[in-house]
This record gives sequence, structure tokens and C-alpha cells, in this order.
Amino acid sequence: QLQLVESGGGLVQPGASLRLSCAASGATIHSGFTLHYWAIGWFRQAPGKEREKVACISSSDGSTYYADSVKGRFTISRDNAKNSAYLQMNTLEPGDTAVYYCAAAVGVCYDTAAEYDYWGQGTQVTVSS
Repeated sequence: QLQLVESGGGLVQPGASLRLSCAASGATIHSGFTLHYWAIGWFRQAPGKEREKVACISSSDGSTYYADSVKGRFTISRDNAKNSAYLQMNTLEPGDTAVYYCAAAVGVCYDTAAEYDYWGQGTQVTVSS
């Protein structure tokens, strides 16, 4: 069992930056289920909209995916030793306002949310002047 907890959301002005963190527990060497086994994705969901995959980092070679809407502004990273993943968000726009979730899938970055096995509870990001 893998538990994910997001943090780092908040209310910021357009153009500001935030760094979201995703802390994983239950993924330990002793459980034979280390974080490096999992691809980590960041999704977001705005009111009245479908959940959207924003970024993902694979487990095997660390390859990354970004949605076109965030490419060049967001950076995903992971630190397996700390059982954590991060989403650095720069030059935030009002359209980035949403609840952000991290999710884990076995090995690779899948396209749809349904293919991710574990989810955090989400953290709110609001970009407004």
C-alpha cells in the first residue's frame, strides 16, 4: 500500500511560483516496494472540468511528460531517497487554478487517470490578482 500526501499549494498572484511536494509512505526497502518502482504523475482539476494530467516522471529512466499548457513553466522531479516527488510551477497563470493531485502508477507514465493506482488528497492552487 502506498500513501501519497501533497503539500505546497496556496494563493499567489499571476507570475508567481510555487513548489508542490508529494510525500510517499509505505514505499520502503523493507516493504520491497520502493518509490523508484512507481511513475509519479501530477494531475489537476478545476471546478466543472475534467481531471487533467499536467506532468509525469517515469520510474525507469526518469523520462518526463508535460501537458502543452504547462510546458516550459512547470518542472517535475523526484528524489527516491526521500520518497518524494515535486512539481515546480513558475510563471503561474489564472488558468492554473485547480486542485493538484499526485498519483502513482507502476513503472511508466500512463495517459489516463484511471491507470494510476494511488492518489493523494490534493492541494489547492489559486492564482489570482
